[in-house]
Amino acid sequence: NVLMEAGKRTALVGHSGSGKSSIFNLLMKFYNPTAGKIIIDGQDIDSSSIQSIRQNIALVSQEVFIFDDTAEANIAYGLDGATEEQIIAAAKSAFCHDFIINLPEGYSTKLGTLGEKLSGGQKQRIAIARAFLRNSPILLLDEATSALDPKTEADIQAALDDLSKNRTTIIIAHRLSTVMKADKMVLLNKGKVIAEGTHNDLLSNQEYKTLFGL
Repeated sequence: NVLMEAGKRTALVGHSGSGKSSIFNLLMKFYNPTAGKIIIDGQDIDSSSIQSIRQNIALVSQEVFIFDDTAEANIAYGLDGATEEQIIAAAKSAFCHDFIINLPEGYSTKLGTLGEKLSGGQKQRIAIARAFLRNSPILLLDEATSALDPKTEADIQAALDDLSKNRTTIIIAHRLSTVMKADKMVLLNKGKVIAEGTHNDLLSNQEYKTLFGL
């Protein structure tokens, strides 16, 4: 059994193919477990609807889908019935308000097919703004800053740090800097948990050390 505490950050670590993304897919009910159970707040998610689960989870992944619609509509995708004030507040929290107001038509600017008018960092900020707007108690973060320039990465990381405050946050972690901020690490190998604990706890694990070049 692995306990991911409410209000804490848990980092899933392991080599490619170890099962990190599969855990996210199970939590989002993209498919059901063939063995074992996933319990959220005392309730087996097998007995919960897909809608109720996803209403309580916000996901910021490596792949950000941008609709061929306005900046405002793309952020509003995070919450049905969102007001203009809520959308702007979420954009400011995600550090994307400034670049949006400098677009030709501000929040009414169409972002193009798959966000062709945006940089990678700007797309990530839109995704984070959606998550702020959604304001869900559970946050899933699939690290997506490694391909960005240092300044953009720092801005996005600051937004993610704010977003994860007081939420149950589960992070797919690829870098040591992210791991160091987590309250707990879960080390995976071929779909199995082989170790868990703090960064210091896992320093005695050779696979963990190899993973991060320690």
